[in-house]
Amino acid sequence: MKSETRTALLQAYFGLQRVVFDLYAASEAAFENNDLSDASLLASRADKLYEEVENLDILLIEMEGE
Repeated sequence: MKSETRTALLQAYFGLQRVVFDLYAASEAAFENNDLSDASLLASRADKLYEEVENLDILLIEMEGE
């Protein structure tokens, strides 16, 4: 893998991690404010993006072995 590609994937990985963290924090705040539908929506989006973070992590690990 070219270093530019690895750099782009790492930037996406860390950027998505931050977004996931922010969404989970917003979900928790909404839950504490008894906004259950908003909390559920935020957590659901965070869960989906977390799956993508995991996929990027696996890809990066696999590509390091090549």
